[in-house]
Amino acid sequence: MTRVAVLDDYLRRASSLAGWESLDADVSFFHEPLAGEELLAVLAEFDVLVLMRERTAFPREVLAQLPSLRLVVTTGMRNASLDVAYLHERGVVVSGTEGSGTSTVEVAWALVLAVAKRVVAEDRALRAGTWQTGFPASLAGSVLGLAGLGRLGSAMAPIGRGFGMEVIAWSENLTAERAAEVGVERVGKDELLRRADVLSIHLVLSDRTRGLFGAAELAAMKPGAILVNTSRGPIVDESALVEALGSGAVAGAGLDVYDREPLSAGHPLLELENVVLTPHLGYVTEGGFRGMYEQAVEDVQAFLDGSPIRLVSV
Repeated sequence: MTRVAVLDDYLRRASSLAGWESLDADVSFFHEPLAGEELLAVLAEFDVLVLMRERTAFPREVLAQLPSLRLVVTTGMRNASLDVAYLHERGVVVSGTEGSGTSTVEVAWALVLAVAKRVVAEDRALRAGTWQTGFPASLAGSVLGLAGLGRLGSAMAPIGRGFGMEVIAWSENLTAERAAEVGVERVGKDELLRRADVLSIHLVLSDRTRGLFGAAELAAMKPGAILVNTSRGPIVDESALVEALGSGAVAGAGLDVYDREPLSAGHPLLELENVVLTPHLGYVTEGGFRGMYEQAVEDVQAFLDGSPIRLVSV
């Protein structure tokens, strides 16, 4: 019988969110992250892997040691942590799932407000017996800088304007026409860093964007600025960000994504008072997960029927 591994089911809900029992397959659910030799030992005999976005990385050197693989299903139609090209070379089918809401935008604004309005800091202080410890920032009259103006970046703009913010945007391929369509001002990268009071990142992780915001870029941000990243951790140099937050060069940050996830115990970000951290919640909703897992079941069934669907290209 075909063996299916559903990985990184942190919330232990995957089994109840889709009709896995309809598959003529032996389905196993894994709730804790797997890595290294344990990952190879546990997954060696599985024919199908169902991956939750980019929670576990599967580069070529790992996939090469999983000889039984015939199908990999990733939630979403893009997975930067999966070597799709290698799987195609090997003849392993790769399917994805479609449809995504804008819950990432909601998380981004939750982080903006939590940092700017000192929600977490004042909550901690109040519980410790202190009434008011600092001045919240005012969003009205400030500048929202968007790195990326795709589906999510453009959804940030009207909310920023609703708060009375001026909205500017940059990305390498952003055109004046696209900026005008969204109603924002197109600027260069240097101007984005210089003017933004809140810098929110909405770029796809690629070789071009990895480390895009490093020590030099963080140092160029205006005094008092806040950085929010709900995109992918490696777009920002994490070590440089820790240093900039520690020195006050960056006043505060709201982070939903990290270089390695889950964030390890003792990570230096956990020691900083001027950062609000969430555990990659941008795409996490019950409805969203239900839709992704239901489509994953469809992908597996279609593969078993000999007619794979929602194929992921290189």
